[in-house]
Amino acid sequence: MRMEQESLKKPKIFYFRHLQTVIHYIKDYYNQANKPLVLLISLFTAIMVFLNYHFRLDDTIRNNPFPVKLFLWYGVFAPSFLVPYLFTSLLQKGTYIKDERFLLLALLAPLIFSIKMTAGFHFQFSSDAGWNSYWNQVAYWPQLVLIIFTVLYIIWKTIDRQQPFYGMITKAVKWKPYWLMLLIMVPLIAAAATQKDFQEVYPKLQSVQGLISDGQLSWWHQLLFELSYGTDFITIEFFFRGFLVLAFVKWAGKDAILPMACFYCSIHFGKPLGECISSYFGGILLGIIVYNTRSVWGGLIVHLGIAWLMELAGSV
Repeated sequence: MRMEQESLKKPKIFYFRHLQTVIHYIKDYYNQANKPLVLLISLFTAIMVFLNYHFRLDDTIRNNPFPVKLFLWYGVFAPSFLVPYLFTSLLQKGTYIKDERFLLLALLAPLIFSIKMTAGFHFQFSSDAGWNSYWNQVAYWPQLVLIIFTVLYIIWKTIDRQQPFYGMITKAVKWKPYWLMLLIMVPLIAAAATQKDFQEVYPKLQSVQGLISDGQLSWWHQLLFELSYGTDFITIEFFFRGFLVLAFVKWAGKDAILPMACFYCSIHFGKPLGECISSYFGGILLGIIVYNTRSVWGGLIVHLGIAWLMELAGSV
């Protein structure tokens, strides 16, 4: 009986010990962070969120043709990334802002994601409009993975080969804390799913489901859609935590986390307000983890798990 009780305690201790590591990362970041800088960037992020949801900038941007949309998204993403670095440079007296390679990447990063947000691919998969929409959507997200990975691989190969490919390492990654973090998110997602703005957005499948006659969308069509949707989070984790943290850490160190989080928050404009606000704090948390582990895979587990849980919550 005693042995059984001990065996029941061990998994809890094991999970807690690894979670303590994550907590240590957070405390270490907080202790070393420039508090006025954190406050200033957080305030700037809050202003950007207010302006978007007050004036519905995301709706205005989406209703434009490709070149205008690309220009307008860059007009949102560039300040969300560059202004925090400007604040950081002023308060931390950083000289890297004059480095040509830093400036090139800092200006290029918002452009890459602006292209990701505006790029459209349309193929004639079917003569039926509903099925054609479905198959184009399923093909869309994996194409973005390929494009973003190719662009960032060229950047890495050109100027960043001294480090592994932007967080694509699995060695010594402790997986269990991330599963626990995901478990903690379950009741929060369940609560969010009761809100009207959440139900209007999730599940993403409803964007094509209405175009297809009842009964034609089988379980494997739904599964394929969700797997394709999941690949978008590979792109996001790799770009934001892999590229925007690990490519810039050689200049800014831990200070690379806040500009990434502000930029990350801005790509959630148009999502439910609670999701947008929480994305800033989630971005900081995942940025802290990637900074310490140099791997994006743990964050991908959390992010992808949350995305699919939100799909599930929106479906019930």
